[in-house]
Amino acid sequence: MTAFDSLDPNDWPLPSELEERMLTPALVVWLDHVRHNIGCVLERVGDPDRWRPHVKTTKTPAIWAELVNAGIRQFKCATTREAEHLARVLLECRIQGGQILIAYPLAGPNLARAAALADTFRESRFDVLVEDPETATNAPEILGLFVDVNTGMNRTGIPWDDEERVLATARAAGARLRGLHLYDGHHVDPDPIERTRRIHADHERALELLERVRQACGPISELVTSGTPGFPAAIDFAPFADLGDTQHRVSPGTVVFHDGRSEEQDLGLGLRPAAMVVARVSSHPRADRFTCDAGSKSIAAEAGSPCALALGIPGWNAASPSEEHLPFDRAAGSNTPIPSRGALIRLVPRHVCPTVNLAEKLVLVDRGVFVGTAPVAARAHDLGV
Repeated sequence: MTAFDSLDPNDWPLPSELEERMLTPALVVWLDHVRHNIGCVLERVGDPDRWRPHVKTTKTPAIWAELVNAGIRQFKCATTREAEHLARVLLECRIQGGQILIAYPLAGPNLARAAALADTFRESRFDVLVEDPETATNAPEILGLFVDVNTGMNRTGIPWDDEERVLATARAAGARLRGLHLYDGHHVDPDPIERTRRIHADHERALELLERVRQACGPISELVTSGTPGFPAAIDFAPFADLGDTQHRVSPGTVVFHDGRSEEQDLGLGLRPAAMVVARVSSHPRADRFTCDAGSKSIAAEAGSPCALALGIPGWNAASPSEEHLPFDRAAGSNTPIPSRGALIRLVPRHVCPTVNLAEKLVLVDRGVFVGTAPVAARAHDLGV
């Protein structure tokens, strides 16, 4: 995460009223940096209609409103709770014809819940993923359907090689077939050139599959590909720019907040970290170590080490966190002084998506001004009982 070492903490100001009153750890979002990131992505994709952002990262209606204000009308989410709050944002923004794709293979009561939401929020369109003919046949009529294709991540979807099942599922969807969903999150090669080569090989295969589905089922309205690591390659794949009656869209979501892992993937977009966990130095257990009050219950640690970078404090490396403690050790040769007890530090998460899910509320700052707090309303899951 050394790419962030040169950033100036003064570009992420904390108003004095926050420094004096805010309890830590706290998730803070700088809205001006959110808008900067949204602008960078829109400049890269060229048209708001080509971006279907995944809202699993941000989980906050106040942030989704920024996307709507930027012209986005189609979204992707993972849970029915995200879908409900997203539908409410579109309703409050008076958007007719918004599109919400629940990009998860729902089953049982979860699928019924998606149908209930579609019935409640009829000004928006709700779509779900399917990966077998039986589900496509029996899915509630009010839901549109995307056939989910497994391109090699082996998490969900119909394997590439099972073209017969892809076609059978598409046929079973009938008039409710909206398109194909292909996620390529397994392509995380640190070399952007090699990553692009592998992704484009998949895109060639996707074109062949799309054509076979068209021949079997007629027009296909949408092809969804590419999360954060792969979307620049998808935008650079010339055939996707003109697929006739099929709209190609990419679906990165982490880009809105940005994080350490995405910075390592070298997207070349000029993104800025927009969401950080602000913590306080709580202890100096030894001369070459300080500990802050943001452990694994406030900053996600599942994506590897280090789980965070302390902005503006180069030469100090995060050790493994415990539940409420995150120690930092002095790197060999570092002459950066140890921060004083009680000092505020800004922690850029390695993986911001699950970090956001840990917070009940976040603090909003806009160009150095404290705006207020906002609920992370779409965190966690509904129970239905």
